[in-house]
Amino acid sequence: MEALVGILTGGGVIIVIIIVLLALLFGGLRSSILFTVKTQENVIVERFGKFLRVAKPGLNTKIPFMDTLTKPISLRIRQLEVNIESKTKDNVFVTVPVAVQYVIREESVQDAYYRLSNPEAQIRSYVFDTVRSALSGLDLDAAFESKDDIARSVEATLSTRMQEFGFHIVNTLVQDISPDQRVRDSMNSINAAQRDRVAAQSLAEADKIKRVTQAEAEAESKRLQGEGVAAQRRAIAMGIAEQYEMLKQVGIENTAEELLLMTQYFDTMQDVARNGRSNVLFLPSNPSSVGAMGDEIRSALLQAQAANDTINGDSTPVNPAEPVDGEGNSREHIERLRAEAKERARRAREEARRNAEGAAQSAREHFGE
Repeated sequence: MEALVGILTGGGVIIVIIIVLLALLFGGLRSSILFTVKTQENVIVERFGKFLRVAKPGLNTKIPFMDTLTKPISLRIRQLEVNIESKTKDNVFVTVPVAVQYVIREESVQDAYYRLSNPEAQIRSYVFDTVRSALSGLDLDAAFESKDDIARSVEATLSTRMQEFGFHIVNTLVQDISPDQRVRDSMNSINAAQRDRVAAQSLAEADKIKRVTQAEAEAESKRLQGEGVAAQRRAIAMGIAEQYEMLKQVGIENTAEELLLMTQYFDTMQDVARNGRSNVLFLPSNPSSVGAMGDEIRSALLQAQAANDTINGDSTPVNPAEPVDGEGNSREHIERLRAEAKERARRAREEARRNAEGAAQSAREHFGE
């Protein structure tokens, strides 16, 4: 009987122990023994306030009442925005927004948690110091051109300083360099003036090229016109020579020059009437003027005819005292008469030419503009 009571008593104790263990596992003490860590996070386990280990993502255990957990430490890339107000070398105050992307290295979670109480404030201090040092030696224009250099300088400084604390600087971006609104307006005015000057220079160059091209075209046109006029005059001269030869061939040798002068005179009148710039043609106001021109032309023709008759035959009487040939004229007298006849013919031709030219000039004056 006593043995049975002992068995029952021992069994009850075991059952109580099992019940307590189940209560601990599935009751309120479960959260004190088991805990989970999410992906891209770490948790530091401390025992009585002393660092014990770093809990990785997944299911982890700890001893209740002895071990404590810190807040989850994120291993994702984070970005810190820093707005810095500084002064350039030419005493212009600018605002420089800087974005710093950083991450805690997984193997340095302990250093990142314990060595810096406020890592963001530490990063801000380094960024302020680096950017202000860089801008103090640059003018405003040079600062705009050196924006990437400033970003690289900030990144190099942060990487060196923050690496020992367990932080890795992924990237540093200088987003903008923004001066005061009045300074920006002044810069825009300067840029606009420079662009206007460049535009004016371009227009002047274009106009210069246009004028030079036009001058070259006009010079070439005048050169070609001169060649055309020369060719025209050469053709006219050749035509006159051919006409003169044709007149000589048909027997009009002595009056050929007078006929050509008359032809040139009438050609001049036709050219004045055809190519005049005015639609009005002025003629002599009375019949006597027209008659005078006709008399000049007629006189020139008669003088030319008289010269021709003189050359063909002379009726000058022979002096009886002089030796004569078989026809009753001495040789010297005949030679003298011939010379005088040739001289009179030459003078008559010259007079006819001058009269014809005078008539042509009168025609130009009467019929011109």
